[in-house]
Amino acid sequence: MRPGVRGGLVSVGRKGDKGKPPLVGAGLTGRWLIAICLEQCHYGSMADSTHEARLAVLIDADNASAQHVERLLVEIAKYGTATVRRAYGDWTSTQLVKWKSELLAHSVQPIQQFAYTVGKNSTDSALIIDAMDLLHGGTVDGFCLVSSDSDFTRLAARIREQGLMAYGFGQRKTPKPFVAACTKFVYVENLAGEEVATKQKATPEAATASAATATKAQAKPSLKGDAKLATLLSEAVETAADDDGWAQLGSVGSNLSRLASDFDTRTWGYSKLTDLLKAHPGYDVESRSPGDGKQKVWAVRSKTGK
Repeated sequence: MRPGVRGGLVSVGRKGDKGKPPLVGAGLTGRWLIAICLEQCHYGSMADSTHEARLAVLIDADNASAQHVERLLVEIAKYGTATVRRAYGDWTSTQLVKWKSELLAHSVQPIQQFAYTVGKNSTDSALIIDAMDLLHGGTVDGFCLVSSDSDFTRLAARIREQGLMAYGFGQRKTPKPFVAACTKFVYVENLAGEEVATKQKATPEAATASAATATKAQAKPSLKGDAKLATLLSEAVETAADDDGWAQLGSVGSNLSRLASDFDTRTWGYSKLTDLLKAHPGYDVESRSPGDGKQKVWAVRSKTGK
């Protein structure tokens, strides 16, 4: 006789035994039952804690650039594992010729979609149909929609309604409704700046040109006159602030993500929220202890709210 686990309960007994409760078995003591339950709970919690989000990366090749694929996948790795990688387009067209090497290098599966009518984009429909199949299949925990097309706005909203994460990646020209529909939206220009800064060219002439491009990409916009940024920071800090006006940086960051799906410190030339707030003239940033002997954490306070 061998004990087993069904539906979270430990059941023992021989096949064919009728009339016996599922938790009754000869020789099974209360201690054994408790030990087995604790063991199952232990391994179950370990599986949950080590689970990494499975993401479906769906690329609208007609509205995305092949040059960003490498940095794009590095960015996606921050949120989970790209278990599904597909790029949609009419691969018989010469407009997508630059994609070939990138698809092979990064194991992205090309999905052929012919343009049935001139002036109409059938790629969007194919991508949306596949996304819905994956959504109802239950094999992924989130989606990465790579496009600057507003046609995917409803798809992103539907994914969120299902309780999954909807990550969007596109250019700054992406329509605001699509950006807002995503749980998190990343502008590829922010990724391009990192890519340019890390590349080294062989010739002195090319190196000079690369350095000039990198400097331009890393130029930090003014923080003082940015009304949108000022409003976001004010709301995020005020919501998380204690009685003294101090707010823990972690809480501020969470509030910013909820307030604006496209909030990204790299937009203003800073890799971390701490650096951005330290550079902002309207805020004080300090390393403070939350009390009770706990480790110090970064906290921020508005200078006007002192």
